[in-house]
Amino acid sequence: MEEKEKTVKTKVPDKGIDAERFARSIERHYSAFKYAILRIEDMPWTPPKINIIPYIPMLHENNSRKGFFEHGEFIALRDALPQYLKLFVTFGYNTGWRHSEIANLKWSQVDLVNGIVRLEVGETKNDEARTFYLDEELKEKFQDLYESRKTGGYISPFVFLNHTGTDRIKRFDKAWKKACRDAGIGVRLFHDFRRTAVRNMVRAGVPERVAMMVSGHKTRSVFDRYNIVDDKDLVTATKSLTEYLSKQTGKVSGKVHQFNTAIKNRNLP
Repeated sequence: MEEKEKTVKTKVPDKGIDAERFARSIERHYSAFKYAILRIEDMPWTPPKINIIPYIPMLHENNSRKGFFEHGEFIALRDALPQYLKLFVTFGYNTGWRHSEIANLKWSQVDLVNGIVRLEVGETKNDEARTFYLDEELKEKFQDLYESRKTGGYISPFVFLNHTGTDRIKRFDKAWKKACRDAGIGVRLFHDFRRTAVRNMVRAGVPERVAMMVSGHKTRSVFDRYNIVDDKDLVTATKSLTEYLSKQTGKVSGKVHQFNTAIKNRNLP
């Protein structure tokens, strides 16, 4: 009986998968493999397990992030969301904090008297503490939320609860996508709030260092990686440059005219 020829099937990316996304996935696997080899080399084994570390080429990855909310778009999205999510997204829009940081927020981290919300060391991605001062509107909404919980007889340790009020908010993909459709703003990500908050603070004149402290970014590379300047900023820059050059041209032309006039009127021997 003849043996059936064995074939090895190579899994290739589905046509529907974005090529850039697939490249990023490969990059992550390469990075993990490279890190593992370097770790093995550092181990005090005798004899060494690896004599030569192979060269592992890395793919070029465009690390620039895109996606912002204009204020009107945020208002439309917020109004389209269920009531229990409105303050959640409002806080995210203002602070630029990560979804997990907001979802895990507890009342013990909120000072309602002074209007302060804190993330302690170990509660953030970069392991650094963070403080946010609530404006009057947010302070009032947090106070109302706390009072409404007190009337129920039980106050959950978590600030933001799900639609049943039994647990903290975790994922709300369906409600988010539906709200994006109803608001007519296209496909958006919650992480877009992070980019938007940094951009809004910069536009408001907040120093980069302070904006980084509010959002929790450790290095200023965020301003390059998130491509904070968008099309409207570029248009504004072009208009400002045009106005500046027009004024400069006017002054120079005037000086040249005055100089030529002086030469003509000068009595030469």
